[in-house]
Formats: sequence, C-alpha cells, structure tokens
Amino acid sequence: MPLRKSWRLVVGLLILCLTLFLSPLAAKVRPIPGLDPGYVSALAAADHFLQAWQSGDLENGTALLSSHAKEVATTDVVEKFFANPVSSAYEIGRGKLLKRGRYEFPVVMVTEAAKNTRAYRHFSSIIVVNTGSNDWTVDKLP
Repeated sequence: MPLRKSWRLVVGLLILCLTLFLSPLAAKVRPIPGLDPGYVSALAAADHFLQAWQSGDLENGTALLSSHAKEVATTDVVEKFFANPVSSAYEIGRGKLLKRGRYEFPVVMVTEAAKNTRAYRHFSSIIVVNTGSNDWTVDKLP
C-alpha cells in the first residue's frame, strides 16, 4: 500500500511540475487584445526593407518605398542610403499605431566602416503605411 501512495504522489508532482512549466509558455501564445490586425504585416514590411538595406539591395529596397517616400527622397539620397559599409545590422523596436494603416517602428542601425573597426549606432524610426490589399510600403526612410 505505501508503494501505491508514493507512486500517486510522484505522478501528482510530475503533473504539477509540467503544469507550472507549461503555463508561462501557453500564456505567451495568446492573442494580444487590441492589437491591430495589420501590425504583423507592417512589421514584416519594415523588416524586409531593413534586410534590403543590410544587404545593399537598392532594387528591392526601392520597390518597398511608397510613392510619397520616393517624392521626398531624391535618387541620390536613396542610393546613398543603400550604399552600405563593410558590416551592418539593425534592431526593430515595438511599433506604434499612428493611425489606421500607419505604423512607426523605432530602429537602431548599426554599422562598421571597415573590418574590425568601431561600430556606430544610428537611432531613428521607420514609418510603414498600408497602400491597400494588405500591401505595406515604407513611407519614411530611417
């Protein structure tokens, strides 16, 4: 009889441990109330644009610019923006809904001018807008 009680105690403790371990993980996958449905698409557009910047991909980066951004930034400014130093990286912070279909994301752009030199951080933001049919473009260069 004591062995049977010990076995039940072990199983009970195992279930309790698994419940406590998995509960924080389950909490993290719940939908965030009040989050605009376009947030994920806007964040993805900002990320794709910054990936183009990181790789120096002028063609794909320019394709992600809104017509307004193309009017404001001259061709020279856009080309200079995508002309990358030796090494670059970026960080995107949590976005803020400015108005429906328009988000602003804080970004940090990190660059090295030459290998094994000091890295520089440039703090800025990127504005992404919905141009319709869930098509998001960059409206303001960082």
